[in-house]
Amino acid sequence: MGLLSHVLLFLFLFTIPAKSADPLCEYCNTNTNISSNQTSANIEGLLSQLVSGTILNGYIATSNGKNKDQVYGLAQCRADVGRKDCSTCIQDTEKEIQKRCPNQADARIWYDFCFLRHDIKDFFGEVDTGFGIIVYNVGNVTNPETFNKELTTLTEWITLQAVVTGNKGNGRDKTKLTPFTTLYALVQCTRDLLGSIQ
Repeated sequence: MGLLSHVLLFLFLFTIPAKSADPLCEYCNTNTNISSNQTSANIEGLLSQLVSGTILNGYIATSNGKNKDQVYGLAQCRADVGRKDCSTCIQDTEKEIQKRCPNQADARIWYDFCFLRHDIKDFFGEVDTGFGIIVYNVGNVTNPETFNKELTTLTEWITLQAVVTGNKGNGRDKTKLTPFTTLYALVQCTRDLLGSIQ
């Protein structure tokens, strides 16, 4: 009887509906407070465009509005994420960016599967290294020298893959560190940076 109750508990845990996870990070630029009702309305319209465009294509960069109230936005799912997960992620992102950065014209939010950004400044095609996230694995490696060498080689390789025509800014691969340990790596550029190498 004890085993049966553990199996039922185990099965029950998998039937609880999944709630979306918290974002990995968000950035709300407090120097860019929304200055007009029109800008606010344009951001709302832009977010709707970003969600629908990303669900269809996995990526969109677009703008909404005119003159001083024009806003720019980009949304993108990771290249290895399926359409259903992309759709769920980008819809969660739309809701959360409004909650977490309600008054900022320059806002960004990262989830594991997707990214969304809007701004009053046209940032398309510009490399942005001013803000980002780094996620560390806190596990220990038994041979740091070998690990660092393999990581460098793998990172260089997938970076080259990301700029190959047809890869849409995505590079990914893996390497065996030991018979039982595999190192996986992924790089993803926002597709507005790719120009003609889509």
